[in-house]
Amino acid sequence: MEPALKSWFVDTDWLNSQLGDPNLVVFDATWYLPGTRTDARQQYLEEHIPNSLFFDIDDISDLNSPLPHMLPNPIKFSSRMRRLGVGDGMKIVIYDHLDLFSAARAWWMFRIMGVTEVYVLDGGMRKWTDENRPVDEYPHRPRIERHFTARLDSTMLASLEDVLDAQTNGSAQIVDARPEGRFKGIDDEPRKGVRRGHIPTSINIPRTEFLHENGSFKTNEEIKDVFSEAGVDLDKPIITTCGSGITAAIPLLALAQIGHEDNKLYDGSWSEWGANSQLPIEVG
Repeated sequence: MEPALKSWFVDTDWLNSQLGDPNLVVFDATWYLPGTRTDARQQYLEEHIPNSLFFDIDDISDLNSPLPHMLPNPIKFSSRMRRLGVGDGMKIVIYDHLDLFSAARAWWMFRIMGVTEVYVLDGGMRKWTDENRPVDEYPHRPRIERHFTARLDSTMLASLEDVLDAQTNGSAQIVDARPEGRFKGIDDEPRKGVRRGHIPTSINIPRTEFLHENGSFKTNEEIKDVFSEAGVDLDKPIITTCGSGITAAIPLLALAQIGHEDNKLYDGSWSEWGANSQLPIEVG
């Protein structure tokens, strides 16, 4: 049985019916901004979808990078997945507690590592609990370590040089998923030493623009309208960015939904650009 609803999403009915499938892995990829008092791992321990594992975005990263939770190399990613019982060919479903704030990041990480059978739970944990679906408070532990092979697709990753080229030469459009206040430089950044503002020529589409009020993802036609109304040309390449590469995966997921393939995620995002005083910024 194939996932219901959308190509990169499953719905709660489908997931509830598949929880006993030994070839299905469910991840809680909840993550909170610095300064937020809520502990994502503790929240997972208190309430999660049965049999789901915690996907620690900060741990499954390049810990040698000065930037937060940068993409790890394929060797580390494979090692973490094997220990979590994820094997080649298994189907993966990801959710979070924040109406698709960080689940798309984990989805992108699996995609860039060569996994094709990876999906996001539409509506996330809020929809699951609103429907009185079963929850668990005991951590799920995989019984066996499986073989997992990561194959990095570097075409899905934008470097600082790629963004500089897009900003100066127009090689790609830059879409920033941060809230409007941060994009315009009105609100402080959550990380010390990072300037206010945005990359010149970038277009602001806050992540919430892709969601309905109930937290479900918008339809393909609605997604196209969101990009069009913001002034994005869907016939041209796109680089997505945000504060630190988390919510930048949401417009990337939206682009995947509508079949736009020429796009990349800028992993360093504003944490890298905004901290470098040699790089230009705009406010307003």
